[in-house]
Amino acid sequence: MTPADAQVTFCATLVDEWVHMGLRQAMVAPGSRSTPMAIALAERTDLDVHLLHDERSAAFAALGAGLATGVPAALLCTSGTAATHFHGAVVEADLSGVPMLVLTADRPPELQGVGAPQTIDQTELYGDVVRLYADPGVPDVAAAGEWRGMAAQWWLAAVGVDPGPVHVNLPFREPLVGVVGALPAPAERVPVEPADGWFLSRLEPEALAALLDVPRGVIVAGRGVDDPAAVGRLAGALGWPVLADPRSGCRHLPEAVCAFDAMLRHPGFATDHRPDAVLHVGEPPASKVLGQWLSVAGTTHVQVHAQRRTIDPLGIIDERVYGPVGAVCEALTPLVTGAHGTPWLARWQHAERKAQAALAIACGPDDGLTESAVARALSSVAAHLVVSSSMPVRDVEWFGVPSFTRVHSNRGANGIDGVIATGVGVAAATGEPTVVLLGDVAFCHDQSTLTALAARGLPLTIVVVDNDGGGIFSFLPQHGELTTERFEQLFGTPHGTDLVALARAHGLGARTVDSVVDLMAAVGDPEAVVVRVESNRDRNLADHARLNAAVAAALDARA
Repeated sequence: MTPADAQVTFCATLVDEWVHMGLRQAMVAPGSRSTPMAIALAERTDLDVHLLHDERSAAFAALGAGLATGVPAALLCTSGTAATHFHGAVVEADLSGVPMLVLTADRPPELQGVGAPQTIDQTELYGDVVRLYADPGVPDVAAAGEWRGMAAQWWLAAVGVDPGPVHVNLPFREPLVGVVGALPAPAERVPVEPADGWFLSRLEPEALAALLDVPRGVIVAGRGVDDPAAVGRLAGALGWPVLADPRSGCRHLPEAVCAFDAMLRHPGFATDHRPDAVLHVGEPPASKVLGQWLSVAGTTHVQVHAQRRTIDPLGIIDERVYGPVGAVCEALTPLVTGAHGTPWLARWQHAERKAQAALAIACGPDDGLTESAVARALSSVAAHLVVSSSMPVRDVEWFGVPSFTRVHSNRGANGIDGVIATGVGVAAATGEPTVVLLGDVAFCHDQSTLTALAARGLPLTIVVVDNDGGGIFSFLPQHGELTTERFEQLFGTPHGTDLVALARAHGLGARTVDSVVDLMAAVGDPEAVVVRVESNRDRNLADHARLNAAVAAALDARA
């Protein structure tokens, strides 16, 4: 083989191995140095290849695909600063445990450190946030027998017991186009069974169960629950409520309490329902009110999540269990009795029904299309709902209805970058109806993802709440402690962008709606990819207070 032929055969071999292992999606940002791998991906008829013009958009689309399916997407860019634009999504993939194959093309060694164009030091570019870093060097046919083994190693590192991003740096020499030769024969594959039964804990299951076997307890469920039914069975055995973040997939359970944020703002209810034990499964919800309520001394906290890292921003966890949530719940279920025979769970369920009834009235059609009403309406509208990590994730958590909707949000690093692109990845990987809910600042931040979106034909609707600025900051102390002028300059940040015109400039159908009926009619309408809802930051602040007051009044009512 010529050197050029060796390069393209190497790339074709890697892709062939990954496809055999489950690769189905590839997100490619355009460039020259990545040509051998780009062609290898594009030539596969059993692979969906998506070309995204901006590297950051491509990276968050790959994140969305992995977030929705648990299967890594291949993410490819050319050399130089292109690779740096992947970094935000790679960090999010690390913190959220999302598998991803990050492929960065590079210049060969002789062009490093000599001022060659589009060349930077890409060695371990993403530091220790990746599960594995590899640089196999410029492909050499003499090493062809190792190519499949390397590909398998990289894939398994991304999907292992601690899934996350893997960075493979791929230096190529010119010429970049060659003829693919015979691929090395695949080795006999041994099926890799998922490790459903494992979990790591300092204590045996009986000792863990003893910590939880109390009459007054709650389960706090967030993203990372692999088996909601198992959580429900444990909740039933304990007689405990499940305070369910919408990302947990547990909001449909009979034991689920969804309006917990508003309920816990009621001082009397919060005091009367303090738990003696808390089981945290998955990541923490967004609610600060919940966190403050949980931080009272004297409560035992046990946490179960699959990522082998500390997730304890409140500093309250007493025992950590690393492993699949479902397996741990199944192990504990036959060992507990908890609150059985007491009215503990029934009291929570009664309060939940009151709260949901109050929210249904307060978010009714006569009160206009508020931001909270948008979140409540969309919380059960699609197969997948992607929400921005600012007000939308909180509004869906606080005011959303119990439902089976799969809710996704980039809460590992809590950034608002790449929200639309994440939704593109979810819709592309699943082929199922997907709604993105975000604010106007996040929309402007990710507007490059709108490029060529009209041609993708995805089942995607983007709902943007437009209050001309950073609405979440109105809920922070800065809002009352600064002058209006200084607050608007640094936090309100009005931008004056015509979002509908911006969407139409990209060939996307777009319109503004002003009622729940119009909103629901627009969602899924191919003529309205972008749906704008006009809002006002001060009115939104008042509306949240109104809804919380409505729940408080419902809890005070005797009926």
